[in-house]
Amino acid sequence: MRAEANLTRRLAADLERIGVSATGFTMLVLLTSAGGRLELRTMRRRLGASKATATEVLDTLEKRGFVGRSRLESDRRAVAVALTQAGFNLVTHAFPAHAERVREAFGMLDETEKRQLADLCRKLDRAA
Repeated sequence: MRAEANLTRRLAADLERIGVSATGFTMLVLLTSAGGRLELRTMRRRLGASKATATEVLDTLEKRGFVGRSRLESDRRAVAVALTQAGFNLVTHAFPAHAERVREAFGMLDETEKRQLADLCRKLDRAA
């Protein structure tokens, strides 16, 4: 748990310097990989985020001009989140450096250890 906390803190600090939280950056990357638009429920499910956390992070992203929200035509109770050009630009600019920092952080593990770690994390996630 200490290793995870230290790694998360280090990676989050780098993202905070460019004006986005780790959760916010993850949301922006998710939106980018999904073509720029997702239903909020789908985002929450994929990220494992609570309604309160997702709303708080999206409020911040929206205030900074990285996303926009709208009601779905097919279900006025549901909310869609759309990536703005500013959000896309942020991901495009920041992702390569962030991915490199992640690679460096796990660089001391060989490929077998990385696969084992990923398998163990998935197992723990399912158990939770």
